[in-house]
Amino acid sequence: MKKLLIAAAVSSAALVSPMAAHAQKVGLAMAQLDTFLTILKNGTLEAGKKAGATVQVEDAGNDVGKQLSQIQNMIAQKYDAIIVNPVDTDATPKITKMVSDAGIALVYVNRKPVDFEKLPKGVAFVASDEKVSGTLQTQEVCRLLKGKGQVLVLMGELSNEAARTRTKDIEEVVATKDCSGIKIADKREGAWDRTKGQDITTNWLSSGVKFDAIIANNDEMAIGAINALKAAKKWTPASIVAGIDATPDALASMKAGDLKVTVFQNAAGQGSGAVEAAIKLIKKQPVDRFVNVPFELVTPANLSKYSGKN
Repeated sequence: MKKLLIAAAVSSAALVSPMAAHAQKVGLAMAQLDTFLTILKNGTLEAGKKAGATVQVEDAGNDVGKQLSQIQNMIAQKYDAIIVNPVDTDATPKITKMVSDAGIALVYVNRKPVDFEKLPKGVAFVASDEKVSGTLQTQEVCRLLKGKGQVLVLMGELSNEAARTRTKDIEEVVATKDCSGIKIADKREGAWDRTKGQDITTNWLSSGVKFDAIIANNDEMAIGAINALKAAKKWTPASIVAGIDATPDALASMKAGDLKVTVFQNAAGQGSGAVEAAIKLIKKQPVDRFVNVPFELVTPANLSKYSGKN
């Protein structure tokens, strides 16, 4: 009888999958939880649930020291994988070394690590190619301006690789033959923030700077610029303001006839892609160093296609 019970126990144990025996524990270290990054976080949580993994979220509140401490805690708790949306992309070499030395799978999401070219095996980066984002955005602004005019640029945090690349995209497009009649009148760092975007635009209006369009590195700053133009009674239906991300607020602004250009960055897709990469790395399966989630231009003409996507 005792032998039969032991055999039954062994048989039952064999039926339990490795996944059930050990649900993968994934840490998600977020730079902050603004509109776009909250969508990314939610996409990560949903993908984790579908994969049977436990995802623990930490919000650094845009504090690089706090984020490093959160990641150290995840390492100490022996997470199976850590997904990092870095506060400061210049801090990623330290993060890469910490996590890799601990033998933990690492996935960067949305913000390109400065050490991307040197990432070791077991580390991946899931995002959209920033060379495309600012390029699509500025080419559309150039088309609307017919290749001539003065533009103002609202930049994200310059500690962030995406802000630097998107701004460089703008400069490269206006240097092309078709857009060479466009001049950048001024550039200011708005730190991805709606209120800062509004304040900078208010200052531009007060100073009397002449411009034909405002190109922002993200939708939040673009919406801030629109709010400033409206508050100063300088807004007209022909005003051109461009953003990036196609957030719900941005799409609502475009539907209302305000925002003229944005670029769809699939936040939820990046989140789910990061989880998929993390699970593969845990299982020692091959993952490309860069997993691309493509950008797509959004204008009033194709707006209906993107409603409800982000």
